[in-house]
Amino acid sequence: MPSSAPDTVLTVKDLKVHFPVMAGAVVRRQVGSVKAVDGVSFDVRRGETLGLVGESGCGKSTTGLAILRMIDITSGEVTFEGEDISDYDRSRMRPIRRRMQMVYQDPFGSLNPRMKVSEIVGEPLEVHGLAGDRAAYDTRVASLLDMVGLLPDMADRYPHEFSGGQRQRIGIARALALEPSLIICDEPVSALDVSIQAQVVNLFQELQERLGLTYIFIAHDLAVVRHISHRIAVMYLGRIVEIAPRGELYAKPLHPYTQALLAAIPIPDPEVEASRPQQIITGEVPSAMRPPPGCRFHTRCPRVMEVCKSVDPPMRDMGGGRAVACHLYES
Repeated sequence: MPSSAPDTVLTVKDLKVHFPVMAGAVVRRQVGSVKAVDGVSFDVRRGETLGLVGESGCGKSTTGLAILRMIDITSGEVTFEGEDISDYDRSRMRPIRRRMQMVYQDPFGSLNPRMKVSEIVGEPLEVHGLAGDRAAYDTRVASLLDMVGLLPDMADRYPHEFSGGQRQRIGIARALALEPSLIICDEPVSALDVSIQAQVVNLFQELQERLGLTYIFIAHDLAVVRHISHRIAVMYLGRIVEIAPRGELYAKPLHPYTQALLAAIPIPDPEVEASRPQQIITGEVPSAMRPPPGCRFHTRCPRVMEVCKSVDPPMRDMGGGRAVACHLYES
């Protein structure tokens, strides 16, 4: 649930991002809207990692882009370090973006192939007028590369000369250039080999401890999220259905959707895997253009009740930092 505590870096309240759907070959008109994010609320405390998980298309990445104001917000509030940035235009966001950065999913597509690593990592310094003279610039770039485990002499190479894991380290170095307080990590290891994923996740944790960083870690791999997150928010069809500290969520998930997601994680023990009960989610995710009435998960929920089909469940505080949107927990 959103908080106004002094150590809160980011507060998101009832965030909505709707994309218009247009029709007509000659006269264009709006015939509907895709409700990519539809009433999301949470907060992130300084120095913590909030994991944001859910199926593809649930609105995770759109939420991250909206927080950074890289796409327009339909309604709701985004408060960063006590400042409401919900209606900021590009010029007003410019100084804010020094303090909030993003690490992208694709390490192959997020780096300009025509720029050397020194130019990629140092570009934020030049854009914000912090480059200094050439000696200071080179020293800062070398320091950033060293921080992410790359050698200083790699600064004169081009992105195609690096592996996927090394390219993602370059992207992380670029995000660190302006010394941000919040970094949004949009599936930063999903495009990497499994053997490299752990190295990059460990790097994120080391940097957090060393620099006091705050992360929103967007992912669909629940094992990765469990390793790095302090709290986890579970999204389904544009809404958060459950949010809880990591240990509590994995030990006792409350929402049927969260239970099904965790049950789908394979256990590397054939006997345990064969003996545990199966929780299969049937059906397809409904259209974000026409979400079902009531609880959005009711069309696929194994524990659906009549009230779920017509009444949208509010987010209920369950104590201990947990909250869930489900009629099963009405008092």
